Amino acid sequence: MRFTETELKGVWLIEPTPVIDDRGSFTRLFCEKEMADCGLATRFVQHSRARSVRRGTLRGLHYQEEPYTEVKLVSCVRGAIFDVVVDLRPNSPTRFDWLGFELTAETMKQVYIPAGFAHGLQTLTDDVEVSYLISQFYTPHASTGVRYNDPVFSINWPLMPTAISERDMNWPLLKTPKNC
Repeated sequence: MRFTETELKGVWLIEPTPVIDDRGSFTRLFCEKEMADCGLATRFVQHSRARSVRRGTLRGLHYQEEPYTEVKLVSCVRGAIFDVVVDLRPNSPTRFDWLGFELTAETMKQVYIPAGFAHGLQTLTDDVEVSYLISQFYTPHASTGVRYNDPVFSINWPLMPTAISERDMNWPLLKTPKNC
């Protein structure tokens, strides 16, 4: 596995290094030792999957508030997605900055998202499945989000949303200017 830290401290792109032979391939997708060597969390208490049927479906931007913040390891296991992370850490020099990654079933790339980030995605194909390893149990009263089209972030989503939940459409806009 190849680990690349991004310009948003704590966010990592993890790329598999498959072993290929005449039978096909074998790929390691998680290694506690390799992740710990990079200083990453290795305890995940939930493994969830989300399925979206239509291209352009938008999910997020979600996170859990203190003390229930969570680390996520996200991969696309069917189809393709544009995966987005937004830095919401109060004292971070990159607060409100975002990054987007194209994740596909073919490349098997994963995004490691530390606590303090909102996460969202948009499907780039029909019939998409996304896998999440999550470090914290889902806590409904701590579950919240920020609006996918908040001008504070100015995220360049690749498509107009074709499906989005009422909840995700109505998260409040941030009132804090980006330069604060």
